[in-house]
Amino acid sequence: MVAMVSGCATVAERNCANTPTPQTMGFLSKSASAAVSSNSAQGGYINPSKIPDGGSIRFALLSAEPLEFYECWGQAPDGSNKPFRFDYEPTDEDIKAELGDFVAREKIGGSGIDVKFAIAVPVYNYEAGAVHVLSITQKGIIRELDAISQNEDYADLTAWDFTLGKKGVGLNSEYKLLPGPRKRGAQAEINDAWSDAESAGFDITRLISGGNPFKA
Repeated sequence: MVAMVSGCATVAERNCANTPTPQTMGFLSKSASAAVSSNSAQGGYINPSKIPDGGSIRFALLSAEPLEFYECWGQAPDGSNKPFRFDYEPTDEDIKAELGDFVAREKIGGSGIDVKFAIAVPVYNYEAGAVHVLSITQKGIIRELDAISQNEDYADLTAWDFTLGKKGVGLNSEYKLLPGPRKRGAQAEINDAWSDAESAGFDITRLISGGNPFKA
């Protein structure tokens, strides 16, 4: 009869002693995590379209009143792209006058300039542990957020956490926005991060003029 023992047999003790302890790894690769939210010297931004297929982000709203605007993209002669924002619904003539040498991106099929209604709001990004700007052009996400805001159970949107999930890629992407209780013990960190951002001069309205909302 062969006796069963826990751990390593005596002959292999030295091998077990030299076996490295497994390291905890995140579900997403580093490149996928970076795609969810980009960090730069100008602060962090969250673009729902950058969420990987099957991925999600968790955040807390820092303002119950988003910045509302219209956005289109223009391409410079050197091929670089830049967003242009308006605090009113612009006409094609308004856009062309604002873009100058930039060429406005057209809708799929070439049926006119591709200008979209959008909102932007400061949020606490749990993955980054910092204040980021969440910019949304997807109508479905905006409608979901508006519907949640009209539910009396979520009267104060800044008191809840939100998880934004994505399935699919490109034009086949589907998003799901879910509210949830504040992460236990996170409120103090959120308050500190927002206080630091405000002290540094955070002003989201600078987005309209193409400025940096994190500092003047």
